[in-house]
Amino acid sequence: MATKDTPKKPRSRKAAEDAPPAPPRPRWRRVLRWMVRGLAVGVLAVLAWVALLAVVNPPRGVYMRAEAHRLGGISHAWVAWDGIAPVMARSVVAAEDANYCLHWGFDMGAIRQALDQGGTRGASTITQQVVKNVFLWHDRTWVRKAAEALLTPVVETFWSKRRILEVYLNVAEFDEGVFGVKAAAEHYFKVGPEALSAVQAARLAMVLPNPKGRSAARPTEAQRRRTARIADGAETILRDGRAACFEGG
Repeated sequence: MATKDTPKKPRSRKAAEDAPPAPPRPRWRRVLRWMVRGLAVGVLAVLAWVALLAVVNPPRGVYMRAEAHRLGGISHAWVAWDGIAPVMARSVVAAEDANYCLHWGFDMGAIRQALDQGGTRGASTITQQVVKNVFLWHDRTWVRKAAEALLTPVVETFWSKRRILEVYLNVAEFDEGVFGVKAAAEHYFKVGPEALSAVQAARLAMVLPNPKGRSAARPTEAQRRRTARIADGAETILRDGRAACFEGG
C-alpha cells in the first residue's frame, strides 16, 4: 500500500502520447488578443507622433493638402516663434480663446454658454483647432469630434502652451489659399510676421473665424469695430496675466 510519502511513478511516454490533446483555445480569444495588441500599438504610435511634433514642425494637414490640390497650390511658409510679433499671438488669443492660459484644452465655460445658446459656435479652443488642422480633417461628424476630444488633452500634455500657439499661427487659414501668419502678413500688408503692428495683428485675428469671407486689407465697418475690440483684448490679457503661459520665459 502506497503511503503519502511514496513517490508517484512518472507518467510513461506512451501514456502521454495516448492522452487526448488539450482543447484548442476559442478563436474569439485569439482575435480579441490581437485586437488588444493592435489597439495598444496604435495608441503608442499616436502618443509617439504627438510627442515628436512637440519639437518637429508638422507636415501639411489633410485640409491644407486638399486646398492645395483644389487651388493648384497654396501660400504657406513656416516661421518660428521668435519670428512672430508678440502682439500677433496676443491678438489671436484675445479673438479666439481668451481663457487660453486658464484651461487644459477645453473651455468649459464657453462650452456651457454655447449649449445654453443652442449651438457650439465659440466653444472651440485654440488647442482643439490645432488638433483638427494638424491631425484630423474638417467636417462636423461625430467621429471627427470624438477624435478631437481624445487628442486635445494629449496635445496639452505633450506640448507647451507656447508650442500649441506657434503651430496654430503657422497652420491657420487667413485667406483662400493663404496659410500661416508669415504668408498672411506678406499677403495683406507686405511685411514680415515679426513687423506686424497691433492693428495689423488684430485685423489678421479678425478674419480667422471666416477667412474666405473676410479681408484684413478691406474690412467692413463692423469688422473694423471687431478689430478694435481684439486690439483692446490683446492689451487686456497682457495686463492681467492671461498671456503669461506663452510669453513667459
